[in-house]
Amino acid sequence: MAGRSKKGKFLESDIDQQLQQIHLLDAQSTSENLEQLAPIIKNIHATRQQDAYLRTLKQLAESKEAEIQQICSDNYQDFVSSVSTMLNVRSSTNNLRDRIISLDDSVNQAGRALAEKKKGLLKAKKAAMNLDEAIETLQACLRLLDLVNRIGELIKQGKYYSALRSLDDIQNLPTSSLSQTPFFNHLLASLPSYRTQIKDAVTASLKTWLFDLRNVSRQVGSLALEAMDLRSKRWAQRKEKEPQLKLCRLGGAVELITYEKVEYDVFDNDKLQVDFKPLYQSILIYTALEMLEELQKSYQADRKTQSTLILSSQMSLQSLADLTEEITGFFIAETHVLQNTRGFRSQREVDELWEGVLERLNSSVASELETESDPEVFLGVKESLLAFTMTMEGYGYDCQRLHDLILLLFGSYASLLEKQYETVFEKIVQEDDNTPLTAETGEELDAIVSGCWLPSSVAASLYSLDPPCVLPFSQTFYQCCMNIRSFVQKFYQFVEGVSQHHRDIDELLGTSLDRLMTKNICQKISSKVKESQGFSQIAQSVITLEYFENACGEIEQGLASLRSIQRGGSIRLGCRPVFAETLQLALKRIDEVLLVKLESNFEMSDFEWTPSGSSGGPSLYMIQMIMWLTTNIDALSLQDIYKNNAYTTAIQYIADSLTECLTGTTVSQLNDAALSNMLVDIDFVEQSLRDSGQSHLSSIFDHLKLLVSIPLNNTVQEYLNASQRQASYASIRPTELAPVLEKLARGSSNSRERAERERGERRRTEALAVSRL
Repeated sequence: MAGRSKKGKFLESDIDQQLQQIHLLDAQSTSENLEQLAPIIKNIHATRQQDAYLRTLKQLAESKEAEIQQICSDNYQDFVSSVSTMLNVRSSTNNLRDRIISLDDSVNQAGRALAEKKKGLLKAKKAAMNLDEAIETLQACLRLLDLVNRIGELIKQGKYYSALRSLDDIQNLPTSSLSQTPFFNHLLASLPSYRTQIKDAVTASLKTWLFDLRNVSRQVGSLALEAMDLRSKRWAQRKEKEPQLKLCRLGGAVELITYEKVEYDVFDNDKLQVDFKPLYQSILIYTALEMLEELQKSYQADRKTQSTLILSSQMSLQSLADLTEEITGFFIAETHVLQNTRGFRSQREVDELWEGVLERLNSSVASELETESDPEVFLGVKESLLAFTMTMEGYGYDCQRLHDLILLLFGSYASLLEKQYETVFEKIVQEDDNTPLTAETGEELDAIVSGCWLPSSVAASLYSLDPPCVLPFSQTFYQCCMNIRSFVQKFYQFVEGVSQHHRDIDELLGTSLDRLMTKNICQKISSKVKESQGFSQIAQSVITLEYFENACGEIEQGLASLRSIQRGGSIRLGCRPVFAETLQLALKRIDEVLLVKLESNFEMSDFEWTPSGSSGGPSLYMIQMIMWLTTNIDALSLQDIYKNNAYTTAIQYIADSLTECLTGTTVSQLNDAALSNMLVDIDFVEQSLRDSGQSHLSSIFDHLKLLVSIPLNNTVQEYLNASQRQASYASIRPTELAPVLEKLARGSSNSRERAERERGERRRTEALAVSRL
């Protein structure tokens, strides 16, 4: 091997050379080169063994020196040479020994330095290992702290479920050296507080969301009501296009089947976006925390409080629309939660809130309407409640309470509406001047005829008139018909969309119409007729009453066409007989006024009852009376039958008045000439009746003519004969004939002529004889 002596020993120079070639720390190496020292140390150790061996040889040499000297003396020359050689060897040995010692010292120093260096290196390596372990531990702690810190950040960011999962990750970390540290135990002990923070944060988020939800509830309800209104309009348009659907109401079976549903999310649209994420997140977190029941109770309590706040203050009717919008939005949100949270809410809880709100709403509405007298306000309330009802029924809520409230309000509304129209009808009747209505234009004629309740034949005849024209009825009939239509339309307008108790509603309408037409039209016309003194006004009332009587049947038939929904049954008005009775009263009033006029203008007692002779023709008095009578009666726009009745009354009055003058106490005396003139006047009246087409009334004077004929024909003795009296004069009572004979006796007794006075005595005798009968 290179670097060794010939005897295999390592020289000092060799060792130094080897030491110089060793680099314990290599900047480019990641490991130490201490293993390269091992061969050198082994060489040094071998050198030391050689040194010990040399010392042993030295000792042996010294012990053998004497022997050697002996031997040397014996072998001096050899010895000398050997000594010389030995000396050289010794000298070399000493030198070698010194070199070895020096080398040993150097090796010792070098080994000590190396040992110190190695010790330092080992210490440094241990420190490095400790540092690596510490760094690893710190890094693990930092990662854990970072995870914990991230939980706080996630809570701030609202990522509560991620934060909760991070907590679970910390708790489920695999066992490590860190697991046994106080730090880790302290960290685990702090985790419940983070759960509480997550719970508090998600609860606060839910509370904020509930507050925001309450603020947008009105807008949500408004959108839902608008959607229902749009649906209602679409259905109305469809019913116009398809007449067979006219009887089908909105929300009914047919409408639900044919409804082309357009998905419209009131929580996510162009006008509003409501995010239910906070609620879903709360449910998720509370479920993960195994505290869902607590959340359910808290949510129910919060929503109950919010539902109470909706009607916490006194409600005004002006705010009813806003109130129904808020209630609608509130419970639509409840429906959304109920359908999308899989058991978080129960139907019973929602129904409990719904019943509570409805009870307060019904009470508030009823309270506000107690003192209300305007039916339009009731109609507005009904419209708001009905729209609210249809919308909530669309979301599956039981609205029977609302239907009951609407029907309750309907009773008050009908009563107020009836009172309103009582005033209207009374005003129409009172302000009417009882003159025929005039239509100036064709449009006006069409409006009047189409607005009145008329039989088709009558309407057709009126349409045939050429404007300007005079219609048979007065303003009273036209305006009352228009207001009856208005009343019926408003009456059914309230129950439009209400599908319950139809027969009750129809009966109530019939009763209300009966009262209005009887009390506020018929009775008012009757009162006006009783106060009227003019023939034309009374006659016009008769015509108006005739039209009203006929209109009752038309109204009954026409009510069905005014209904938006078939309600079944039929309406019967009981006011037609009342109009018929009032019509008869008006006709009697014509007779009364006619008689009053005749009595005031033509007093029968003023007739010349003791004329000096025959007049030769009808008296001016009778001519004037008949002319006045025919002029006034013929001018009346009445049916012929009514005119006939008026003529009958007038002629009967004339006959009765003449009879009264003959048989009563008004006229004290008369003569035969007066009776003859009376017959001439009667003939004139009968001829006038024939000329007027009333010839059948001539029979009214038969009794009077028969009475007058007895004294004029001197047939009193025939009358005294019972059989002849019964055969020819059965209608003449003795109490009628006797006064006539007495008055004739008085009229003749004052005459200057003897024959006349004798006739008077005979008349008196005949009068006594007749009076005995």
